[in-house]
Amino acid sequence: MPGLFSAIALFIKELTLLVSYVKNNAFPQPLTEKEEARHLKLFAEGNAHSRNTLIEHNLRLVAHIVKKFDNTGEDLEDLISIGTIGLIKAIESFQTGKGTKLATFAARCIENEILMTIEVLKGDDVHFIFSYSHFSNHPSD
Repeated sequence: MPGLFSAIALFIKELTLLVSYVKNNAFPQPLTEKEEARHLKLFAEGNAHSRNTLIEHNLRLVAHIVKKFDNTGEDLEDLISIGTIGLIKAIESFQTGKGTKLATFAARCIENEILMTIEVLKGDDVHFIFSYSHFSNHPSD
């Protein structure tokens, strides 16, 4: 249980840092190709600092993609938080050697995370979720 609390605390710290970047327009510069490759390799070996570096230096991408969803009526900070979750998922699942750049892969993950959340918030998937839970084999059904 202590591991869960420290993971949540780290996530909140990262989101606070992100909101600070967005409000002050103080994003770190994107990594060079060589730096990105080095941090991806180190992260694959379990280096948490490299993971955080990859996240921080790709926050500008999150902010850029969030601008596309400005007309949805959702709060900008919420969309940035959701986009950051997509970025984190992208970095954690990215595989070098597939011929795709991290930014290209991350952009799709960020956009998908935002789109899925907006669909749920708008109620587009509520019926599907309800129908699926109706057919589950839980003892409480």
